[in-house]
Amino acid sequence: MIERLQISHLRNLTQVSLQSAACNVIIGANGSGKTSLLEAIFLLSRGKSFRHHQPKRYIQHHQNAATVHARLNDSSTLAIQKQADATTVLRLNQTTVYNQSILTEQLPTLLIDPSTMDMLEQGSASRRQLLDWLVFHMKQGFHPQWVAYQRLLKQRNSLLKKSRHLTQVQLAELKSWDKGLSNHAALIHHYRERIFTEWQPYFAESIAQLLPAYAEQLSLSYNAGYDTSVALEAQLNERLEQDLQLGYTRIGNHRADIHVHWRSSDISETTSDDVKDANSNSTANTDLNTKLPILKEQAANVLSRGEKKLLITALRLSQLPLLLNDEKTTLAIGKDGNSDTVLNSHTKPRATPVVLLDDITAELDDRAIDILLSTLAQLPCQVFMTSLTEDILPLVHEYWSEPKMFHVKQGSLTIL
Repeated sequence: MIERLQISHLRNLTQVSLQSAACNVIIGANGSGKTSLLEAIFLLSRGKSFRHHQPKRYIQHHQNAATVHARLNDSSTLAIQKQADATTVLRLNQTTVYNQSILTEQLPTLLIDPSTMDMLEQGSASRRQLLDWLVFHMKQGFHPQWVAYQRLLKQRNSLLKKSRHLTQVQLAELKSWDKGLSNHAALIHHYRERIFTEWQPYFAESIAQLLPAYAEQLSLSYNAGYDTSVALEAQLNERLEQDLQLGYTRIGNHRADIHVHWRSSDISETTSDDVKDANSNSTANTDLNTKLPILKEQAANVLSRGEKKLLITALRLSQLPLLLNDEKTTLAIGKDGNSDTVLNSHTKPRATPVVLLDDITAELDDRAIDILLSTLAQLPCQVFMTSLTEDILPLVHEYWSEPKMFHVKQGSLTIL
């Protein structure tokens, strides 16, 4: 958990320093700098902004760099400096480190903001990152495999773009990369599939709270990005000519996706005409009890705008209980027939997640906000939320006994 945060020259935040609590509320008008404060925390954790990928776009005008420094509750310190030419300096406990993943592991952040509310309609990248965030923090072996896969993929795509006809030397090089990609892909898929399976019941529970009317109709599915029953190496070899024509690799872990499906639970909702008119993304199943077709559809094609917001909130919110489930309690039946409690613990404590809520009152209704805040208050996580007005404060006080309130105006922060 962040105890003290310092920000220098990030957007309109020239010099900001604050002592934080378990719950922190930042009030301010549009353009005042409240979202920039969340951006700074995200930058420290992820090494990139959620608003723009080019550092020169968020480094303050006429400044060479933006810096974010944090002291955590275990007395460790994290720092990142982003320079205008994209040069990055990272420090952990005053020592320079060279991998962003080291800071990410120390400071897991979960962002819920208006820009994430379109992920159902966007490409697969944002949904894939949703799963990979969980896998990264729960499976230590995942990140090295992912990095190695991305490096080989970049080399392969670079070669594919050079020429539509490969020499024997290039072909041999490509086959070597394909073998490496295949090995990494199998492990990446294994990690993703394991975590996805663990995530599903938490998602179902979150849906039951936020969209109870659709609790029996919404479900998650995971697409690996390739046929996992066959080695990726063989599939890449079969598709080589097409990849050469297009200049990129069309299948693999980098094309994985998470889908949210909606299916009609009331058979009267689905008619023969509905099935005939279903688009290519839909599949018609048969209910064995009624022998009538049931329509299965992408949830994004069925839900209203407001319902999609709740669905995306459920996707993100459901990740926290899973991530924080460090100790899983199980019942072991002994030889004497009695049950004993067994704790399965991780080798080291999980870092406290930091949840960033940007202007949630603009995207969610009162009931959803109440559920969101009550859920977060029950979890061992730290919350930073922004709001245009102080209307959110009574609800915050209902769930947190000692929240900290800040007002930001033209980049200056004051305590309320």
